Amino acid sequence: MTNETTKKVQPAKAAVADAPYDVIYFAKKHRISNEDARDIIEKHGANRKEADKAGRRISA
Repeated sequence: MTNETTKKVQPAKAAVADAPYDVIYFAKKHRISNEDARDIIEKHGANRKEADKAGRRISA
C-alpha cells in the first residue's frame, strides 16, 4: 500500500506561494519604506525569491 499523502501540496499553500507579497508585510520584513516595497513588488510580481533579493539589497 502506498502512502498517497506524500508529495502533495495543499491548495492553500500553493496559492500563497504563487501570490505576490503584501506591501506592508514586505516593507516590515526588509525594514524598507512602503514605497520601495511597492516598487519591488510591482517589478518582480509573484516571484518571491527575486523580490526578497531586491529587498535585501535595499535594506543593506
